[in-house]
Amino acid sequence: MAAKKRTRMKSGDFVLTIIVLGLVVFGVIMVFSSSYYNAINDSGDPYFYLKRDIVWAALGLGAMLFCAMFDYRMYAKIAPGILATSVLLLALLFTPLGITRNYATRWIGVGEFTVMPGEIAKIAVIIFVAWYLSKDPKRIRSFTKGVLPLLGLSGVYFGLIILQPNLSTAITICGIIIGMMFVAGLNILYLVGIVGIGAVGITGMILTDEGGYRLKRLTSFLDPFQDPLGDGYQVIQSLLALGSGGLFGVGLGKSIQKTLYLPEPQNDFIFAIIGEELGYIGCLLLIACYLVLIWRGIHIAINAPDMFGTLLASGITIMLALQVVLNIAVVTSSMPPTGITLPFVSYGGNALMLFMGSMGILLNISRRTVR
Repeated sequence: MAAKKRTRMKSGDFVLTIIVLGLVVFGVIMVFSSSYYNAINDSGDPYFYLKRDIVWAALGLGAMLFCAMFDYRMYAKIAPGILATSVLLLALLFTPLGITRNYATRWIGVGEFTVMPGEIAKIAVIIFVAWYLSKDPKRIRSFTKGVLPLLGLSGVYFGLIILQPNLSTAITICGIIIGMMFVAGLNILYLVGIVGIGAVGITGMILTDEGGYRLKRLTSFLDPFQDPLGDGYQVIQSLLALGSGGLFGVGLGKSIQKTLYLPEPQNDFIFAIIGEELGYIGCLLLIACYLVLIWRGIHIAINAPDMFGTLLASGITIMLALQVVLNIAVVTSSMPPTGITLPFVSYGGNALMLFMGSMGILLNISRRTVR
């Protein structure tokens, strides 16, 4: 009689833990370096962003430790509730609780306490889709019971998030859902059709935008030097930073573009400052760390003890990979500018806590590998 599969508790994936902690420490250093002059200009305190980033990193570490200890299978029991909560938070953006910054309403809160529902929506979608497809694995083979409901879910999230507006997060969430459907066994023809329809839809949105805002973003990406002081300004400053870094960089803390040339250098375009200060070699090492992290995520997903764990780990890994690719593509002018953070490195408390908590979930899954 074949031996019954047993699970054993382990300490977790050591490589993943070291890489995540290393990236967070590196991120704190780079946030301080890139934000120094901006912090002085904004608040008069050169350590303004550094102090906040350290606090968020500490809270993120707490979230990571909690999620590493909390049994990931418990998320399946509250998946519908998590999804409903995230939709409610997105809806609250369009109430007086919504906070508008830089012509976008992406935060809710009162005073200094703010939350980004778009970040919460990412992990909520991952948990729900993992639960929905693992509850009945045959659903993904049915268009009406599996594919159509999840496409409808994508449409709801896309609609709520694009109204903020936040195209990058909308695309990321849809990419996560479609990626998880593919891992679960989505028919390749359905996948091609979904991607094709999505591409046509986004193109239609760009071309039919009455204000012409999205079309300007597209044309500025194709030729940023056409409007060097307008739509192409940030991308040009980013390219100047990357080009100035050369092979080994100008040295940590010695960036020129961060001295109020590149807008918000500690946020979405922090990779440009990394390229300027640490050079091409520094960028390659950072990308290598992300690749190792993605590899560990895939390894955990493959060796998860159940379907829910496999899909949960896959969704988190897809989210990480998508954000890394999109952020670096924007900074290098390989795609139109979108507001998406570089995981663990960019300044932003909500995103940092989300990713550190997500890594905790991966660690918890890795502790229950099948013997």
